[in-house]
Amino acid sequence: MKPVRALLALSITAAVIGLGGCKKEPTPTTTTTGGAPVTAPAGETADQFIARVNDEYRKMYPEMSAAQWLSSTYINDDSQLLSAKANERYLAQLKSWIEQAGRFEGQQMSPETARAIQLLKLGTAMPPPKDPAKLEELTKIASKMEGMYGAGTYCKGEGDAKQCRQLGDLEDVLRSSRDYDAQLDAWQGWHTIAQPMRKDYVRFVELVNEGAHDMGFADAGEMWRSGYDMTPAEIAAETDRLWGQVKPLYEQLHCYAGTRLDAKYGADKGHVTGNMLPAHLMGNMWQQDWGNLWDILAPYPNASVPEITTALESQYRAAFDAQLSKNPGKRSPDDLAQIEQDARLASAKLMNERAQDFYTSLGMPKLPESYWSKTQFIKPRDRDVVCHASAWDMNMAGDVRIKMCIKPNEEDFTVIYHELGHVYYYLAYNKQPPLFQQGAHDGFHEAIGDTIVLAMTPKYLQSIGLAGDQQVSEESLINAQMRMALAKVSFLPFGLMIDRWRWGVFDGSIKPGDYNKAWWDLKAKYQGIAPVNARGEDFFDAGAKYHVPANTPYTRYFLSHVLQFQFYKALCDASGFKGPLYECSFYGNKEAGAKFQAMLSKGASQPWQKTLKELTGGEKMDASAVLEYFDPLQKWLKQQNEGKTCGWQSTTTAAAPAKQETPKQG
Repeated sequence: MKPVRALLALSITAAVIGLGGCKKEPTPTTTTTGGAPVTAPAGETADQFIARVNDEYRKMYPEMSAAQWLSSTYINDDSQLLSAKANERYLAQLKSWIEQAGRFEGQQMSPETARAIQLLKLGTAMPPPKDPAKLEELTKIASKMEGMYGAGTYCKGEGDAKQCRQLGDLEDVLRSSRDYDAQLDAWQGWHTIAQPMRKDYVRFVELVNEGAHDMGFADAGEMWRSGYDMTPAEIAAETDRLWGQVKPLYEQLHCYAGTRLDAKYGADKGHVTGNMLPAHLMGNMWQQDWGNLWDILAPYPNASVPEITTALESQYRAAFDAQLSKNPGKRSPDDLAQIEQDARLASAKLMNERAQDFYTSLGMPKLPESYWSKTQFIKPRDRDVVCHASAWDMNMAGDVRIKMCIKPNEEDFTVIYHELGHVYYYLAYNKQPPLFQQGAHDGFHEAIGDTIVLAMTPKYLQSIGLAGDQQVSEESLINAQMRMALAKVSFLPFGLMIDRWRWGVFDGSIKPGDYNKAWWDLKAKYQGIAPVNARGEDFFDAGAKYHVPANTPYTRYFLSHVLQFQFYKALCDASGFKGPLYECSFYGNKEAGAKFQAMLSKGASQPWQKTLKELTGGEKMDASAVLEYFDPLQKWLKQQNEGKTCGWQSTTTAAAPAKQETPKQG
């Protein structure tokens, strides 16, 4: 995930249009940089204005990034204060720049400058209110909610029997346990951490809506939808069209998963009323990736499938043994804990080196030395951090990092490949002016690394020593397709529904008193997922997903799950691959790498349609490559589901309050 903080949340606009449709602001006479008033030069042209903004932005960016990095990797009141103040300064500066841009409304200017001005207006997912007191309040709430998520802890029991777990531990239960009640406890436990956010989030929505309105938008959701080189209504319709292409495939996967859950837990537990799947049994806290249910959903358990967690765990154990040998003799519990930590770090770096190797095999540069010394690879022993994986461009000049709490498993291994996609995008477009240093649209940024993940075929994994010889058979093909579908296809409706919820929250069609009901209604409608116990308005289950308290727009992830297959097909064609799409890996192919790098280097300097055409030959996002890739699996699923009752009835599932443990923020 690319972090979308206030200072970095640069959305891509749609068409390069003038500012005539936007609310005019008073022409300012000054701006502020680092707190000092700076008079806007008299007679400044639009081109000179954008050149100045790019220069000022580049200079202030490292300080803003550093404050955000500290607030995520050293969670405490001090770092949250620094983060809030950094955001406040940036948003005040952004507001001033936007006001100054009003001077050039209707004037002639270069297309590049016109595009930069429009991008400037969409320069944050958190539009700042005019009132300085409200801006300060907004940034404090934003930092507070993200900190609450990062420090979220579920505790139960009292005294010596008290047990507290954070997200990683609770996720491990859903990943590995098949005890129905243990999974339910872990799932419900994590969702308690969001309850204290609810009041703050209501106020947050009021403030960002005020900021969006001050900038000429109806609400923050309309502002978000303005960043796609098309109108807000057009992008909403486009996501509906793309969902319509892939929905039949998801419905077949949903039907198959329900049959297997019934077989595992019994028909009374494998489904929820309306033929929906139980939220806590999907192996993932948010039901966005069903890959952890492989032991239940494997089509052919006796057929081969590239299972790399075992190999990664072996690498970790080897690192642990190596650390032990360096520290012979009697060891205290603290010594052993540090040895384990050192082994985890060594294992995590090895996983990163392997991911880097894929990118360099395409002709891309090695990561800078600072990446290896400054990245947060694992969860520290001594402090709370935000473990949610993210990639960071710290200074627009090569200081790139990721932030993760890596464990030696397949899920984290593929996430590293994903995050390095962001990193290599940063490095490729760092030569662009700062306002163009972003993805062609935000879905592009999320699709880069996942395009590489698609090329991590069984043969590739075998070639790097993480999988054994793969038997070639219909059963092994279906197994491999299922593994990929449990990550990619299961995600699609989730990628759509989060912003459907927020668009409704922002435009007022979802009232604060219906937040939870609307959340579960949308999960039911799109995912066919429901909780087994009613979730009333004493809960705030949306806040249990990082991107809601962190205010990260989510439509990008849905679009990326379409675009990555388009990119993958185009790169396979560029590499000269002939054969079924799902067998293609362009690892080591410099021709494909050069085409990919050319796209990355454009950043946001031109409309995304042009960038897409240069890579794929077409200007339209299209899910047909998704269907081509999964064609064998879709045919197989239809056979397996023949005679079954598929589909679901999306009924209201959050009507009554449910009793839970008292949440603890720790």
